[in-house]
Amino acid sequence: MSLSADRAPDCCIIGGGIIGLSIARELAGRGRRVRVVARERRRDTASWAAAGIFPPAPESDEPNAALTAFSDRLHREWARDLRDETGIDNELAACGGLHLAADEPRLEALRPAAAGWIARGARCEWLSAAGVAEVEPVLAAAVAAGGVAGGFLLPDEMRIRPPRHLEALEASCRARGVVIDYEASVTRIEVDGGRVRGLAIETPVGRETVAADCYVLAAGARTGGLAAAFGLGIETRPIRGQIALVRLPRQPLTRVVNRGLDYLVPREDGRLLVGSTLEDAGFDTSTVPEEIARLLAMAADLLGELSAATIEKTWAGLRPGSVDGLPSIGRAPGCDNAYVAGGHFRAGLHQSTGTAVIVADLIEGRRPPLDITAFAPERRPGPPGPDSVAAYLDRAAAERGRR
Repeated sequence: MSLSADRAPDCCIIGGGIIGLSIARELAGRGRRVRVVARERRRDTASWAAAGIFPPAPESDEPNAALTAFSDRLHREWARDLRDETGIDNELAACGGLHLAADEPRLEALRPAAAGWIARGARCEWLSAAGVAEVEPVLAAAVAAGGVAGGFLLPDEMRIRPPRHLEALEASCRARGVVIDYEASVTRIEVDGGRVRGLAIETPVGRETVAADCYVLAAGARTGGLAAAFGLGIETRPIRGQIALVRLPRQPLTRVVNRGLDYLVPREDGRLLVGSTLEDAGFDTSTVPEEIARLLAMAADLLGELSAATIEKTWAGLRPGSVDGLPSIGRAPGCDNAYVAGGHFRAGLHQSTGTAVIVADLIEGRRPPLDITAFAPERRPGPPGPDSVAAYLDRAAAERGRR
């Protein structure tokens, strides 16, 4: 199936990250003609830069947690289907996750988090320092040196390999007839009479106006700025996260290790992701040597000397934060053919599958599988919640103060 150049797509999606490509794949799978216009290439998106940690996702009545739980179930199906369709394994696996504290005061501060997981129905095991060493033997030296006081284990924490997932998504989209234009900057969204009439874009080969039956704005951290054309005041604040990719002679870890907001994510090929920062740095995607050095020092604290390690790459991505910690998903009330899917902050990769199904259902006039009232793009945000930008920046500042 291909999209004829002289035939307008059913849907034009603005944004080629995890949310945009997931929606495109879902719509194309339902027989829709889809075109994606993306400012950045796949390797430059926040999705590609993500670590790929999926915390447990028990069922919940809380809107954000309900979306995550629904998406989590779909990820297991999508991983299998994407592998069958494309031959690409996104390495989704339930490896488990350790959440550690460096000292007794921080260990006591972890207890409410562990209790919260148990209250939500997740499997959670409290560990002494000796228990940590038993579960993950490579951490025994850090325990002996007094660098790990204990923590808890979430056996159902999963990991996914974002670059491979995006590669599989793009391959699936193209196989389903989706047209993807990278390096396409939106210069104007033409709105008239309560409808989007066209999308003016600029690409390396020239300028063009894209016409479609409907439009989905899923541009990550840039969603808020573009949503103004729909009469919406959405804030999708870019929050930078820096990561280092390290190659080790052998993989010492079997699980994801979290210490505060920092983490280590093992890959099957011996590589180790070391992250991450939380910085209000605008749209700056550069890395800062001092921050990368701090992350590597954290890895050395836990794993021992990294003299045999090779730093293969460092990068930064921009998470699209929201004021209240909730994404914006739904139709733009001022435009009957425009939809928004943005502001997922740190959960975009995890919530991408559910978001795709919800948006596709809305476009087709179906009732979504979840109540999405709390995600209405036109809502007046309430006070910052635990998943909000403000909450995480405060937490990051507190951790810096304790170092």
